[in-house]
Amino acid sequence: MIQDDNNLVLEISRQGNQLLMSIFEKRELASTIRHYSQQPVSFTEINRLCQEIISILNKPGNKVAPEADLINGLRKSGQLLWDQLLTKAVKKRLNATQISDLVLSLTEELIHIPWELLYNGKDFLCLKFNLGRLIRTKEKAGPPQYRDISDKHRILILVNPTNDLKSAYLEGIQIKNQLDKKRKQISVDFKSTYIDTLYVKKNLRDYDIVHFAGHCEYQPQDPQSSGWVLSDGRFTVQDILALGESPPLPILVFSNACQSAKVTGDLIGLDYQAKTYSLASAFLFSGTRLYIGTIRKIEDPVSLTFAREFYTWLISGKPVGECVRLGRLALVKEYGLSAISWVSYLLYGDPNFVLFRPRPKKPTIIERFQKVVFSYKKWLVGVSLAIAIIFLCIYLYMWLPTLNPSTYVLFLKSRKLFAQGRNQEVVLISQRIIQKDPKFLAAYPLLADAYHRLGKRDLALQYYNEYMLYSEKRGDKKNLASVYIGIGWFNQLKGDYAKALGFYNKAIALSKENKDILNEAAGMRRLAEWYTDKEEYDKALELLTRTSEINRERLHIYGHRYNLACDYFDIGLVFINKDDYATAREFYEKSQALFEKLKLDNELSDGYFNIGETYFYEKQYQKALDSYMQGLKIDRVHDNKFNIAGDYIMIGELYLEMDNLIEAERFFNQSVLASKEIDAPVELASAYRNLGLLYKKKGQKDRAREHFRRSLDIYRDIDTSDYQEVKQQLLDLGNSDTP
Repeated sequence: MIQDDNNLVLEISRQGNQLLMSIFEKRELASTIRHYSQQPVSFTEINRLCQEIISILNKPGNKVAPEADLINGLRKSGQLLWDQLLTKAVKKRLNATQISDLVLSLTEELIHIPWELLYNGKDFLCLKFNLGRLIRTKEKAGPPQYRDISDKHRILILVNPTNDLKSAYLEGIQIKNQLDKKRKQISVDFKSTYIDTLYVKKNLRDYDIVHFAGHCEYQPQDPQSSGWVLSDGRFTVQDILALGESPPLPILVFSNACQSAKVTGDLIGLDYQAKTYSLASAFLFSGTRLYIGTIRKIEDPVSLTFAREFYTWLISGKPVGECVRLGRLALVKEYGLSAISWVSYLLYGDPNFVLFRPRPKKPTIIERFQKVVFSYKKWLVGVSLAIAIIFLCIYLYMWLPTLNPSTYVLFLKSRKLFAQGRNQEVVLISQRIIQKDPKFLAAYPLLADAYHRLGKRDLALQYYNEYMLYSEKRGDKKNLASVYIGIGWFNQLKGDYAKALGFYNKAIALSKENKDILNEAAGMRRLAEWYTDKEEYDKALELLTRTSEINRERLHIYGHRYNLACDYFDIGLVFINKDDYATAREFYEKSQALFEKLKLDNELSDGYFNIGETYFYEKQYQKALDSYMQGLKIDRVHDNKFNIAGDYIMIGELYLEMDNLIEAERFFNQSVLASKEIDAPVELASAYRNLGLLYKKKGQKDRAREHFRRSLDIYRDIDTSDYQEVKQQLLDLGNSDTP
């Protein structure tokens, strides 16, 4: 939708060594006669100035010049371009106008000039105006068919398709979070990692807005082969033009893409504008109204800041050109004018275009209800009460586990004790609840979790099986899916990965059938943890991307907030396995913050240990130890024996790394004792393995061999790569013994 506000249009074409230009208001377009002025130009000198600007734009990435020198150089070159390119009449009108929207209507041979950076002595053109480019071309093409503007826009976010841009995922997630706040106006789909060309070709037309964050490659010898770099190749100019033959394409494409390092590194060349235009023109010819592209490699925080600011104003109803300018100004405010990060973006299209129309004020629910009530008061009240009673009865029968108030009181007391770590008391009260009312389903997982903390995994599994039995008797598919997830997790903890996988798949299938979004997301998260244990990190990240989207969309529901905290934790786990410790810590801290808001102190232990692990890998040992000890303190308060057995191993590994062999041995032996007490084979195998490494470090090969063999005996029945690794460590010891 084009606003009624007036645009200023600057129309420029080249004729030999002269520029012909007209400047007029858009409403003057229908005038029979329009004045133009001529400006003689030395294109040799213009090209030199363009090259100087390119040199300036390349310097921040190489850090070879102070920022003050860069902005001064940009001002001087921009002012010379202003002086030499524009006629006196045009400059006078640009300086005097009160109109904020400026359309640059250019012929193709003029696109290489950085018009946005013309400087009038006070302002750069792109900071003074909401500026967009319209290109006049000799190419023969029919009039493009544009997409209709709907009341609810569909947005597709495509990020990091080649899985080598670490922060692109974070950018996409944060933009999605931002847009999700406007669910009534926007439907957002997010896809990351291993995005192939077929997916983009099949789905591009379904969306009004497409945001891409990834690599872009330009092929100077064959421009039609230029395009976005996806997991299986490029989505090219030729592909876009082919799609344009059968419209409609998106209204807006935001290509927040950098030139691929494989081709150009961080530097831009004289053809940098042509590179941007090659992709922009393909979309514009094919029916895209607006295209935002980048002219240089963009630093990650800059990219995110601009995109966040742009979308904030876009969804508020601002014209696109104003959103781009406000994005530039946000970069100026945050990083300073001298950082010149604000020059990186170009807008092709009418800057006065508004995608999100102001929504007419609707009467509130109360106002509509009052109107209906006053019209049909007696009839409506009677019918409403009857319907409410019917639904209440159905709800009470289907969802409440019991109608006995005293059972609820006991359950609430038991849950409070669980949060305090008083697990033995939880067991006693929960058993009373089940004896009194076996169909009180909520008591079973609480009792099982208390037994699990106490290290009695068999009893925990027994009560999960009873939970399954009574869920089946009640026909309660929601609780049944939750049971499958819990049983799968207990089997994974034992190392029975095949059985765990079966239960996770059953839970996901049942949840989909029952339209149970909460358990579907929880099941996929556990499946992601399964893939993480199997070292299939990309599959895990793909699943966690989907689950975090589901849970963010439903943050008003407690269960989804809890699940999102778990998602962030597991995403951190994936990144730590990918050796990206800073990103891992960022997700762990987001997880911790959510658990703290939910007042779930007992969930914070794992977070402290995993944050500590990031410090461990970064060799910040004291920070790692402090974090580990915070986690151990929480597990001791909650008497979580399983966690404590694992905690001792991680603390021992830290001391081993620090060459404090006495403390390392003490913690590994504590883990052995704790693991035997609670029958924790995975933890016991790990403790033996670490003792083997410790004795090897001491030069005590006999003792090292003994502990490696104990570890092997346990790992033999566990389906992970640990067995082969320990076997190799044993072989590396050789046959000779030392005293």
